Amino acid sequence: MTLSTKIRVITVHILMGALISVILLHPITKAVYWFEFNDSLQLSGYQDLWAFLLDRFKDSFRLEMVTMSLVFAILGSCIGAVFAVYHLSLMKSHQRVFQLEKELAEDLPTLIKSNENERLEFKSSMRWDFRQQKTNKDLELVIAKSIAGLMNHQGGNLLIGVDDEGQVVGLENDYQAFRHKNRDGFELCLMNLIKIRLGGDVCSLVHCVFHEIDGKDVCRIFIEPSESPVYLSVNNVAKYYLRTGNGTRELDARESFSHISKQRTNG
Repeated sequence: MTLSTKIRVITVHILMGALISVILLHPITKAVYWFEFNDSLQLSGYQDLWAFLLDRFKDSFRLEMVTMSLVFAILGSCIGAVFAVYHLSLMKSHQRVFQLEKELAEDLPTLIKSNENERLEFKSSMRWDFRQQKTNKDLELVIAKSIAGLMNHQGGNLLIGVDDEGQVVGLENDYQAFRHKNRDGFELCLMNLIKIRLGGDVCSLVHCVFHEIDGKDVCRIFIEPSESPVYLSVNNVAKYYLRTGNGTRELDARESFSHISKQRTNG
């Protein structure tokens, strides 16, 4: 959702709140006040309720009532602003659900055949080093970099258990490196990695789904774009990664500042 869209929604709600408050709430308040201090409409010379309400409505727009109308306009604007925030929250939730449904609708084998791009990345494993044929926890840092890069870009899919050539290699070797040697153990390790390396506040942007292809497990990770910069913690140093093309690269200080500024302007 762009900044201009947010401004437009907030402005419309504030104007509508002010207008409704002045046109409806002010006259109604005057009518209620009148009823409180008059025993009946007949004693006031009114035979028809609607005539009475119409008179109170006209009375609300007299010159001497400008200050009171302004007070009601401000009150209505505040109420409209509250509804605007709620509306934006609903819009954000609907966009999020729509995006997840769109991602889930895409068949995994078809997704793999599309090859890596700016919103899709393959990783063979999270802990098992196929070259050295042993467990290598340093590979977790590579996974964290990929997730951070996608979060700082447009989000996307990270498939673990698929090599760079698009061949399904599975997660069975990874499972053996965990305390719980199954999908639950894998997901627990992944979320703990994100919490430690990227921060617990971004865990909600990550959604794991496991698939079985030819008897081998693949972890499909849906990654939502982050509204705020996501930094990877490496030896207590914060580093900024970005998904560009079909790769993930670290940005220097100048590039990071430029990209974050641009994101804030567009977002």
